[in-house]
Amino acid sequence: MEQLTENNSINYKIRPSAAKTVEDTKAWPLRLQRSLSSLETWGFGLSGLLLWLGPAPAAHSALGAAAMYVWLPGAIVGILLNLQVRRLGIHWPNISGGTPNYAARLLKKYPLLARYGALGYWLGWVSVPAMNAIILSDLIKANLEPLGLFYPETLLKIGFTALPYIVAFSGTRALGILHLCFVVPAIGFLLAFCFQGTGWLAFSPSSGGLLPTSWPEFNFVEWAKWFFLAVYAVYGCETASSFVADSRRPRDTLNGLSFAAWLIVPVYVLGSWVLMRLATGPNLGDNTFLHLVNASLPFWGKSASLLVTFLLAAGAWLSSATAVSNSPRVLYQLGLDGYLAPVFTAVSRRGVFGPALILSFAASLICLVWGDVSHIVMVTGTGYLCSMIAIHFGLWLNRRQRHVLWPNFSLGFLAIEVVVLGVGGLAWGWQYLLLGLSLPLFILGADFLIRRSSSPWFRLQKWNELYQIRSRSKMEDFVLLQVSVLLFLLCSALAIGWFVRGQIYSISWNVSIDLFVVLMITMAFVGVAIACWTSLPQVMSIVEMQQESEHLFKIALDAILVLDENGLISQVNPAAEKLFKLPVHRLVGRLVSEFLPNLPALPAQWPSRCEQTLNNIIQPLFIEVTISDRSHQFGCEYVAILRDISQRKQAEIELRSALDRQEELTETALAQAEQLAKMLKELQETQTQLIQTEKMSSLGQLVAGVAHEINNPVNFIYGNLDYVSNYSQDLLDLILLYQKYYQKNPEIDAYIKDMDLEFMVEDLPKIISSMKIGAERICQIVKTLRNFSRFDEAEMKPVNLHEGIESTLVILQSKIKAKADFPGIQVIKEYGDLPEVECYAGQLNQVFMNVISNAIDALKEKSDFYRMGYIPENADANFNVSAAVMPTIWIQTQLIDKNRVIICIKDNGTGITDAVKTRLFDPFFTTKAVGQGTGLGLSISYQIVAQKHGGVLRCISQPGEGSEFQIEIPISQKVK
Repeated sequence: MEQLTENNSINYKIRPSAAKTVEDTKAWPLRLQRSLSSLETWGFGLSGLLLWLGPAPAAHSALGAAAMYVWLPGAIVGILLNLQVRRLGIHWPNISGGTPNYAARLLKKYPLLARYGALGYWLGWVSVPAMNAIILSDLIKANLEPLGLFYPETLLKIGFTALPYIVAFSGTRALGILHLCFVVPAIGFLLAFCFQGTGWLAFSPSSGGLLPTSWPEFNFVEWAKWFFLAVYAVYGCETASSFVADSRRPRDTLNGLSFAAWLIVPVYVLGSWVLMRLATGPNLGDNTFLHLVNASLPFWGKSASLLVTFLLAAGAWLSSATAVSNSPRVLYQLGLDGYLAPVFTAVSRRGVFGPALILSFAASLICLVWGDVSHIVMVTGTGYLCSMIAIHFGLWLNRRQRHVLWPNFSLGFLAIEVVVLGVGGLAWGWQYLLLGLSLPLFILGADFLIRRSSSPWFRLQKWNELYQIRSRSKMEDFVLLQVSVLLFLLCSALAIGWFVRGQIYSISWNVSIDLFVVLMITMAFVGVAIACWTSLPQVMSIVEMQQESEHLFKIALDAILVLDENGLISQVNPAAEKLFKLPVHRLVGRLVSEFLPNLPALPAQWPSRCEQTLNNIIQPLFIEVTISDRSHQFGCEYVAILRDISQRKQAEIELRSALDRQEELTETALAQAEQLAKMLKELQETQTQLIQTEKMSSLGQLVAGVAHEINNPVNFIYGNLDYVSNYSQDLLDLILLYQKYYQKNPEIDAYIKDMDLEFMVEDLPKIISSMKIGAERICQIVKTLRNFSRFDEAEMKPVNLHEGIESTLVILQSKIKAKADFPGIQVIKEYGDLPEVECYAGQLNQVFMNVISNAIDALKEKSDFYRMGYIPENADANFNVSAAVMPTIWIQTQLIDKNRVIICIKDNGTGITDAVKTRLFDPFFTTKAVGQGTGLGLSISYQIVAQKHGGVLRCISQPGEGSEFQIEIPISQKVK
């Protein structure tokens, strides 16, 4: 279950069904600002008590004393409903719209019923402005017709209906303040009516007593008929819950529901009791004004007409203001919950629900067109009663939840309301009942069309863009005073004009004063509406900017002082209190020079920015002071910003000390770095050598093992081939002797012919000779492998270098010989007369292997270039590719002095650039593709020649001209 606190932001969860188009999915509703005070939300909630003024006189006119059978149970249900809605508001403090949207949450498993009930509640409230417009028009008509004055009735009704919406389009706050101004006296007079009337009945000798002499019989059909309408008023005291989501203090707003609940008894019970006992005059009919005046005359006297007129006019305007504030919030929350189109979630930062207000206004105008209050109440009251049925059904379904208080009572109320809907609705007329039940479905159909309309005005994104346009024009006038003067002039002009007219026409004072009250309240709304569309937006902008400035002033991390011309402190922020270690009252009114003595006494003489030492505190602090001045109508004041830079100063001192220490450590660090780099290089070389040594050791073991295993059987074969040759020759000679001295046998002759004895005698010696040659070749290969690996010669000893070179060439024979896409490599050997050289034979063979392998790769690369059509730039017309690209390796050995020999390995490959030559012997450097070289071959070769043998390995090369590697080593040397 969703649990929220008062400080939570509104939880915007638009169901998937609400986002029907791509454009809507890109838009997101603005957050509903918490801008209303708790008193303003209480005012909206208490206006529900004024709804009693509508149905009470009509019910008493129709039922008489039996009307109390309607109001007593209605008051009980109303009180319990208010307390239950308060508990739901505590559970869902961020849900706007109040009761119907709580019901939608309770009925989340039944979305169609949830939407239907909430829209029924909304229909009940949007009809209120239209009904009040008709009531106010009739009230003015009743006062003007006796005077023979003409008035535009239709225009007045439309104007009275539109006026609350005009104010609402400027923002909820203006409507809330205006509402609060009139709701307090209106509720005061209403309670006075109830308590004074009850007191007069109880204690006045001429009252006839508090209790009636007899009670009428109970008629269930009549009771259901009027309870059907009473629900419209007695259940309407929970409207404060609609404003919890935009209240600054949600819990205080919800406490207003408890307060309104306990006022239901004095208003709906005591007020109805006063009507029952005192509104007994003849010819009252169902006229609300006459009933209330007749009932209040005994205790209000001549003021009854004036006060009742004020009550009715104020009640009408206040309930209309509540309706235009409450209804859009219902649609807004339904849009957020995905029950209506997302466009209804559009709201400005000032609380203007544009699309929801437009739809509500259109619905109010439709009700106005009907023109009959009783029919409007009947039809829209059907939807309102259905919404109450929905909330009680939802409470019963969630009876095990902690936020449901009296589930059994809710079930009982549900049963009673269903019966009242059927019996009472049919008593008023089945046509009205059917129409009332159908209206929420018509709204759902309109929502369906809105969702699928392509008009941008039915898209949330359009309204968000509209609300983001914010005017910030600067005003030098005191706009709030202009608004107040405007209201005063409007009301004064009306009062003066009316009194002058009264004097001229000598009209009745009571009639004129009653009409004056109605018009004064109306003109107050008109004046505020004018201000809302002229000066009030500028006033709101000023207030918002002032609030933003005060907020920044309070949350600023730097201390801020506001000074007068003499340097006296007039205002400080919380950061200044913390800096000076003094409360506000001990700072304001003191000279700033007491704390900053090094500055001039007058702020006008201060530099714009400086650094000072702050005294008069436990420990002196370094302060950076920045000052600016601003002029106003009362003089000049200065704003000084004080920033504590003590930590920065301390950091500077520590930084200087650290820099000194750093210089000392730098030299040590550099020396250590050089030593570390040297060690790292040695480590890398050692690691490289260990890896390659281990690899060559493994390869040597493998080669030696293979050579050994091949050597034994080959020796066995080779050693017996001479015997096989002799034995076979003896057998052949024996066969020839048999042929010479024995008689011929046909069978033997046939066999000799089949086996081709003559060919066998000729070919057998050749076969044995070929086998002998092959065995000798295998022996030579085995000897070469063993000579290359030198696995059994780990110590330095004299060896024949030519044997090592030849062994290397034998191993690389497969890479040297010709292939389909390669012409083969010509190897030219120019061996000198070299003595045996003292060396590590296996390691030196590894050097030969690496150098010759690189030469072979370079020759193959160049051959590929020519094969793909490459021709040198300096080639003539007779250029022969085959002759030019014949891959060749020259191997030359030479004794250069009595103790040094040189081995030169040269190729006519691609050559090496100067940039590559500088890194040729670096570990892991390679010019080959990834996976084709490790970059270790020449590095290890260099270490073997230079470090192991005290020799020199050099490279001579030009790009495109081939490369030559010279290996120069001593003949004899000490073992390292």
